[in-house]
Amino acid sequence: VQLQASGGGLVQPGGSLRLSCAASGSILRIINMGWYRQAPGSKRELVAVIRSSNSTKYGDSAKGRFTISRDSNKNTVYLQMNSLKPEDTAVYYCNADLLFYGGNQKGGWGQGTLVTVSS
Repeated sequence: VQLQASGGGLVQPGGSLRLSCAASGSILRIINMGWYRQAPGSKRELVAVIRSSNSTKYGDSAKGRFTISRDSNKNTVYLQMNSLKPEDTAVYYCNADLLFYGGNQKGGWGQGTLVTVSS
């Protein structure tokens, strides 16, 4: 599974960032696709996930501030992050569970993109 994440960077508290994750390959359908994050010394945690039904699930830290969306034509998922806090600083990882032409279903992780929230 090839996932290319982008959009991380340095932002001031209260600011916004949009992360993108593009899946490539002979993809028939995105089953699940979303974002997790891992701060130094912490476990990887769910940020948000969107399912093939377009239902979404958010981690507690993301509720009310982050929005996940997708463009199925581009096999891309977006994470709009608003009202960012220093505690949002982490490496954000894209995760996907994909169904490929030919019937293979595979899951995997992207390379991670660093988000730093600091003044």
